[in-house]
Amino acid sequence: MPMNWMHRTLCSSDKWAAKVRDLLLPWALKDVELGRDVLEIGPGFGATTRVLVGNVPHLTAVEVDPGSADRLRREFGGRATIVTGDATALEFPDDSFDGVVCFTMLHHVPSAAAQDRLFAEACRVLRPGGLFAGSDSTTSARFRFLHLGDTNVTVDPDRLPDRLTAAGFGTAEVSKGTGSFRFRARKP
Repeated sequence: MPMNWMHRTLCSSDKWAAKVRDLLLPWALKDVELGRDVLEIGPGFGATTRVLVGNVPHLTAVEVDPGSADRLRREFGGRATIVTGDATALEFPDDSFDGVVCFTMLHHVPSAAAQDRLFAEACRVLRPGGLFAGSDSTTSARFRFLHLGDTNVTVDPDRLPDRLTAAGFGTAEVSKGTGSFRFRARKP
């Protein structure tokens, strides 16, 4: 999804990678057991993938941008399976993964309807009892400025549990932090 120069620079920086490693993922995944086979949706520049690859037995990441997917393949080699694909139409069989995650990327999905398809696909590829977890940003003046010219369809955290339930999840919860929210939804 399109990102402006400022946003690309931030998301590919060492400072962002450190924030992801030290703050974002520990908060987003606190008390979460993802299981053995995990799918990451939308890794982008790979800051989250760098953390996940050392913490789950088998990681698959699906990235819509072919250039980013190629860069991730070069970086992660045999440590993760990187697939170029669209998370709203995943090419994995039903019940393929124990856990599905996505971090700070939902607002780059071009419409609420496409986000809902992504949620339904996450549910479909999860094994029964599997967990969909992640985080995204809430809107603010700084957030809007950083996303000038970007695809930016923010997710309302108050409506997200109902959207996840409509996508097929049995339970869904959202907690808010400073400038962001985290979510967890379990497949029945």
